[in-house]
Amino acid sequence: MNRLASKVAIITGAAVGLGRATAERMAEEGAAVALLDVNDAAGEALAADLRARGFAARYWRCDVSSEQAVQTAFAAVVQQFGRLDILVNNAGVAGPDKPTHELTEAEWDRVQAINVKGVFFCTKHAIAPLRTAGGGSIINLSSIYGLVGAPDVPPYHASKGAVRLMSKTDALIYAADRIRVNSIHPGFIWTPMVEGHLSGQGDMDAARKAVDALHPLGHMGEPDDIAWGAVYLASDEAKFVTGSELVIDGGYTAR
Repeated sequence: MNRLASKVAIITGAAVGLGRATAERMAEEGAAVALLDVNDAAGEALAADLRARGFAARYWRCDVSSEQAVQTAFAAVVQQFGRLDILVNNAGVAGPDKPTHELTEAEWDRVQAINVKGVFFCTKHAIAPLRTAGGGSIINLSSIYGLVGAPDVPPYHASKGAVRLMSKTDALIYAADRIRVNSIHPGFIWTPMVEGHLSGQGDMDAARKAVDALHPLGHMGEPDDIAWGAVYLASDEAKFVTGSELVIDGGYTAR
């Protein structure tokens, strides 16, 4: 229950899905959690629920594609909690499921702005407080599609490949500061993003069974499967882990 005691974590995209599960598990493990999102109702509700359970939690609205918004939110978090030890770059969007030749520039740019520039902005503005804290952990949510390809959602796959290599680059740049940077590569996890993706394919039950079958374990994952991986990478148990890819995918990429 104390794997993250006395640590402060910023989690982007924290209101729902993987971000919500990560915030809950990190709070239970002793971290003060700063919840950043643009889903104000869900973010505020989660923060209130965590505080009611006796945990330190607060919500900030933050569009990670805006550097000014990121800088302002991060400064407010450090002022509120006194330090920063953990950054979970989880905020992301899937984008349109179109072949490359049908995509507009605006559709491409929106995905990169959130999924790639968002990671850049958040990492950029986390470094100073992490250095002040004497080190810490940055955890970037990539995807199985940062490792392998698939014939759909090209902007999303490109963005997650970028996040994978950004993680390795920053792991090398900031190793001397004792700032560890790692990426997590989930398979299909039953979240609102995946539900939204499958809803456009007709019969939801059939689509879910088809995606379940893509994983050798026979089913999609749950948000906690990823959240516990993030807890590990944030904890001192992973003190010798940086520049690594934590693949949590039910065997999807083992073929």
